[in-house]
Amino acid sequence: MKQNILTAAICLTITLHFCSCKTYYIPVDSFKQQFAGLVPSKEVTTRGPGGNKVTYMTYPIDTIKCVDNNGKPYGLTNSPSLEIRFTYANGKRTISYFDLLRINDTLLTGGQSRFIPTIRKTISINSISKIEIQDGKKKFKYFKQQTH
Repeated sequence: MKQNILTAAICLTITLHFCSCKTYYIPVDSFKQQFAGLVPSKEVTTRGPGGNKVTYMTYPIDTIKCVDNNGKPYGLTNSPSLEIRFTYANGKRTISYFDLLRINDTLLTGGQSRFIPTIRKTISINSISKIEIQDGKKKFKYFKQQTH
């Protein structure tokens, strides 16, 4: 009996977490335009829930241009807890942190972990059919920001 209640509570918590995260969409052409001509030139230090700090370079994008479910434009403030999901034409998906993205011509590399830099995935931008972005509500915060 206790096991069933615990399982139900865990399922409810997970469901509420995912339902509470508002998902926005970035048209592929808009995504390409937002990164056009940019290089990772903004140094940030992220502090995770355990207090661990990681310093890295990211793109100087403070607001991401996206749309909501109704196609209404929305400016989403960049933060270290933003997760971006790329869906390919074949339905497969890749998830990354927005501020860990690297774009080189037609290739996109995304960091899937803040603290293990080798967990990365590279995909062709031309293979992307849909881009979704949301605040994963993880307790990551920028500790300090400097622009170079």
